[in-house]
Amino acid sequence: MPYVSLYRKYRSQTFEDVMGQDHVIKTLQNAIRLGKVAHAYLFCGTRGTGKTTTARLLAKAMNCQSGPTPTPCNTCPSCKSVTEGSAMDIVELDAASHRSIRDIEEIRENVKFPPMELRYKVFIIDEAHQLSSDAKDAFLKTLEEPPAHA
Repeated sequence: MPYVSLYRKYRSQTFEDVMGQDHVIKTLQNAIRLGKVAHAYLFCGTRGTGKTTTARLLAKAMNCQSGPTPTPCNTCPSCKSVTEGSAMDIVELDAASHRSIRDIEEIRENVKFPPMELRYKVFIIDEAHQLSSDAKDAFLKTLEEPPAHA
């Protein structure tokens, strides 16, 4: 059996499983339910509070084949690919180790193309505060005015 770290094995797979963030989860679920999801969200907090998990759950909710839905099914191919980390249209960047303008330019180029498998492309930039100043500046226009499919 392959080794799986505990935080991956026990990562929340539904909004209801996220602990200690009820106000955030309720806000996101209401936005999905009302069709008023913003084009960008900034999750902040200390390590281990569920920022990346919540971003992934939002990506799953927006791309579930029965959705967008505040309660993703976790059984359709879209949900499974997000859970497994194999969804081509969910792009994660660890800005702690990929913080240069070149890394952001790759995202800016990627965001131009429509999704290949899912309904929406989702870009999750973990540790965004560690991006270089030039990278932050380069990403600002894309963040403010993304295409409809992202």
